[in-house]
Amino acid sequence: MKDATSLSRASLPASLWLIACGAALWGLDALFILALQHWFTSIQIVFFEHLLLALFAVPVLVLKRREWLRLGALDWLAVLFVAWGGSAVASILFNVGLAVGIRSDAVNEVLLLQKLQPVFALWLAAVVLGERVRRAYWPWFAVALIGAYVVTFGFAWPSLSHASAWAGLCALGAAFLWGGSTVMGKRVMRKVSFPTMTALRFGTALPLLAALTLMEHPNWSRVAGGFQHVAVLGNLLYQTAVPSLLSLLVYYRGLGGVKASYATLAELAFPATGLAVNALFLHQTVHAAQWIGFALVWVAVYALSRMADRADVGDGSTQEASAGTAA
Repeated sequence: MKDATSLSRASLPASLWLIACGAALWGLDALFILALQHWFTSIQIVFFEHLLLALFAVPVLVLKRREWLRLGALDWLAVLFVAWGGSAVASILFNVGLAVGIRSDAVNEVLLLQKLQPVFALWLAAVVLGERVRRAYWPWFAVALIGAYVVTFGFAWPSLSHASAWAGLCALGAAFLWGGSTVMGKRVMRKVSFPTMTALRFGTALPLLAALTLMEHPNWSRVAGGFQHVAVLGNLLYQTAVPSLLSLLVYYRGLGGVKASYATLAELAFPATGLAVNALFLHQTVHAAQWIGFALVWVAVYALSRMADRADVGDGSTQEASAGTAA
């Protein structure tokens, strides 16, 4: 029988790839968000998604109540950061940034700025979790960021037009909140399982989203008109089930096996998927430089998984996370 060290070492690269797969599913968002924005505002889209996700969150929170009832005050602050910041506000900002970016040809800028998540998360991981980053991490970190830049901008400078600047600000805010959510979610997952963390994220975000939706004074007749179309309902159900729920379940399952700082690098799979979606469904041209960036991102993810396989599994934070997230 293998010892605990051998099992932990074997699980590290698998966890990293789970995070990468979960992040890759986020890249499907743009295609479905575009269609939904013909009928709903960005806030309404995120609210309706979370309303459907409550069908998953409520039963899990009831069944797993012993887990989240033992959370302390600081843990709940972390949950609020993940739910209100990462699940609600960041999703709205990304929707708005994407809408503006499509009109101003700045979608690539929005995707690039999401890759600043590691910059924010690395700092927060050191402050909140006390994590130390191995020296070998930084070269591949740089390769991944270079790859993300080439994927989105090629070998040119980004556009700084007025519309794209607004799209960039929205994307920057989303990147900070999502990067911070990786770290805060990691903190909470020391005490709860990954399904519970996912349910807390969705369930706690719903009251805030309901309030924001009402404050927006929605055009209910237009909203009702949208729901009369089977395609709209199917779109919303798919958007909720796959890029939102399934991706986060896979993501949080993997997050339990690696450090938050490593997790943020695996999330660079997101722009790679976004590039493929843009090319296949939105008929945007994929340039040679973008394929080069795509390759750099995935090489970095692969190299990091090999690095994780050789990592020191005696590190306390990794062991705690692996033990604390069993389903």
